[in-house]
Amino acid sequence: MCFEAACRARYAVTDVLYNCPKCGGLLEAVYEGAQPDAAELRGLWRERRLSNAPLDQSGVWRYREFFPFLDDLRHVVTLREGNTPLLDAPRAARYGGLDKLVFKHQGFNPTGSFKDNGMTCGASQAVRLGMRRVACVSTGNTSASMAAYASAAGLQPIIFIPHGNISYGKLAQALEYGAMTLQVEANFDQILALVRVLAERLGIYLLNSINPFRIEGQKSIMVEMMDQRDWRVPDWVVLPGGNLGNTSAFGKALREMAAAGLIDRLPKLAVVQAEGSAPFYDFMRQPAGDAFRAVEHPETLATAIKIGDPVSWPKALLEVTSTGGIVEKVSEQEIADAKAQIGLCGIGCEPASAATLAGIRKLTASGRMRADEDVVAVLTGNVLKDPDYIYRYHTSQLDAPGGKRLTSSFGNAPTVVPNDADKIAALLDT
Repeated sequence: MCFEAACRARYAVTDVLYNCPKCGGLLEAVYEGAQPDAAELRGLWRERRLSNAPLDQSGVWRYREFFPFLDDLRHVVTLREGNTPLLDAPRAARYGGLDKLVFKHQGFNPTGSFKDNGMTCGASQAVRLGMRRVACVSTGNTSASMAAYASAAGLQPIIFIPHGNISYGKLAQALEYGAMTLQVEANFDQILALVRVLAERLGIYLLNSINPFRIEGQKSIMVEMMDQRDWRVPDWVVLPGGNLGNTSAFGKALREMAAAGLIDRLPKLAVVQAEGSAPFYDFMRQPAGDAFRAVEHPETLATAIKIGDPVSWPKALLEVTSTGGIVEKVSEQEIADAKAQIGLCGIGCEPASAATLAGIRKLTASGRMRADEDVVAVLTGNVLKDPDYIYRYHTSQLDAPGGKRLTSSFGNAPTVVPNDADKIAALLDT
């Protein structure tokens, strides 16, 4: 169905569409018919945790009644995605100005990021449609995930990336999983426009977050989180903001869970962007009625959220406003320091993930988030997604876009020592 309220045109689930042909609006999956009882669903989903069936072992397909778009579950492509933990982080909580903080760590996914939750659904829809080739534009995580799921399904993955603007840790995954990788001399938003033309011309199925079935899979992150919390709703869910697909998915999941009687209220969504790539933050502070303006040349070392023209912003606007949420932006220094603090909890994450803690620190300092509130922050990617960033931060070599050297406020540089037991012992005794 078309997302635009003035249109709401309906299309078949098997139509290969990414925007409404009538008005150009975004599309969303809508399901008709009676839903199972909330208590019945809770019991069924909890019971499936004990099952060895592949679909039940997936932290996405375990909740398949919540996105019943497939008419044949034999089309499902799964790598046992989801099943990501909630991790207590007391040291990060203190840094962020909270009494308590829990991280929902999506870096525990098969390819190391939240993209797997959505990609299992997108790839399954591609199989259902009889597609042979799939494509995406990516700064890293999407490409790694799509390559893995496409290859697992016997499809050919084709990846378009901005030349010179990707972490090698992420690029290595795409290459290892057999993707045809094309490095284009343009930014993410320009390449997405290019690939949409190519997808239509060549019959390639597009698996960026503009694909509504990706969003359906990413809803499972919130469903699993609520299941893990025994359906107790937090006050806040904090997440990084790049293409805003997760914001769209999380809000949709929360609204649908409330409508189904699974939860009794909505948590507030707090979306945090990097200040050099913050068009949604800017838009939320414009006078009502002003047009959304893209950032033509987005800049941030947190490459996973280096997106200047997020296609999902209309959906994200609905979800943030409907939850009474907020959008914040943080600097490169704030992201880098927050990332180091998360690491000191024994929890690693990619740079974009750390925008959550940096944003929490700003929200508590300004009084917009109370110290005693119940907060879940989403970490979107694994610590090994960008190891070069980590090394440069801890050795005081990390430069922000534009060349300014960041301060290694919590640096942990290695120490060179001689091959001398006495001298090393003396060092360790100090």
